[in-house]
Amino acid sequence: MPKIIGGSLAEHRERTRARLFEALTVLMAERGFDAITLADIAQAAGVGRTALYNHFPDKESLLLAFIYDTTESYVVALQRTLEGVDDPVTQLRTYVRQHVCRKKSYYPAPGVDLRSVMSRESAMQLRNHASLVEDVLRGILVAGIEAGVFAEQPVTMTVPLVNASLGSRGVPEEEGPEREAAIEAIEAFVLRAVGAAVTAA
Repeated sequence: MPKIIGGSLAEHRERTRARLFEALTVLMAERGFDAITLADIAQAAGVGRTALYNHFPDKESLLLAFIYDTTESYVVALQRTLEGVDDPVTQLRTYVRQHVCRKKSYYPAPGVDLRSVMSRESAMQLRNHASLVEDVLRGILVAGIEAGVFAEQPVTMTVPLVNASLGSRGVPEEEGPEREAAIEAIEAFVLRAVGAAVTAA
């Protein structure tokens, strides 16, 4: 019987999954998703291949579980920062800042576009995971439009446009005035894009 990691089977399962997720992250950063195998991931995680198959039948299912886990964690943290913030403009500033400042992407995609090396069904599930974050932004925009602080607009189109602008950012990694100025410029850009009055934060 394989050695149990942790004090229970549930803890063992969670720790094993965490090892596999970490190994996947490292290998994807080094080679890209299409260039790694389940055997590579198992070896990097220090997990037997048989044990790996007990958790995930293939590479795509492992990736989808990882993305769902990181996306869900990011959304929970994002919603926590928005608790008690009633003003839609402040909510949008908070959303932008959290998105720009996050240390780890909730949607890892080094190498080739993941959708190009996955099955159609898995690619659709990737899109569903991304919608968890989009739902937060959608709620902020709808509240702002209803409050009259954002311009009337097709929210379905605005959401991906805003997130695309955040995904292509160029913010200095080191803390300091230049980083802060860049973040404030992105906030102002997004606020102007949705028709909000832009004032100093």
